[in-house]
Amino acid sequence: MIDTIHPRRNTLVRTDYRGRHKPLAANLDQLLIVCAGEPSPDARLVDRYLVLAASMGLRPLLAMNKSDLDATRLPEPLQEASRQQHCQVLHVSASTGDGLDILTRYLAGNRTLLVGQSGVGKSSLINALVPDRQARTQAISEASGQGRHTTTETTLYPLPSGGELVDSPGVRILRLGHLSRQEIESGFSEIARQAEDCEFRDCEHDDEPGCAVRPAVEQGLIHPERLKGFHELLRERHQAAGQ
Repeated sequence: MIDTIHPRRNTLVRTDYRGRHKPLAANLDQLLIVCAGEPSPDARLVDRYLVLAASMGLRPLLAMNKSDLDATRLPEPLQEASRQQHCQVLHVSASTGDGLDILTRYLAGNRTLLVGQSGVGKSSLINALVPDRQARTQAISEASGQGRHTTTETTLYPLPSGGELVDSPGVRILRLGHLSRQEIESGFSEIARQAEDCEFRDCEHDDEPGCAVRPAVEQGLIHPERLKGFHELLRERHQAAGQ
């Protein structure tokens, strides 16, 4: 039953394989990206989530789950991406509760979308943060007469400490062909800064003369994997524009 429709101040959208826009959630404050030592973090996927957060003005948080099992550090490209995008990295364990008090403080008073790869413990983390999640899910299923399909529905959970946690459908490939050049650059702040010195305003930092970004990569000022991720998103944008 719909009892109220609130105005949208933002909408998180992804692009499907046909180029259609698919909204996942609206009126968000934060994006919580969950990673773990196993499966190893997908740097490209995390990069894309950081771009999405920056394009919407959301605060990004990165939670390294399963800290009780694996103390693996983030891969170097992700460490650099987190630093450049001012993304707070937290180490937590849904099974032991380690670090959840700090995470709870970040979540309090905010609407946060939870995203991440399969197998990183998103469901366990939600269960730890929302103690009566199973009861709420069962109540929804009984009221609708349908079971909850975790791959197609987005569910919002009020948190005991205040704020709301949004559980979104799993996404293995995050297409961002709908983003503008400026929105893509917002997720690569170190590239955008160096690009101010490029000879051409529309330089794509590939083989154009007078590019200031490629020398910065050679000098170690920009991680090469970050530039690769930037090029991937530009190509995706061009392909979407040509459809």
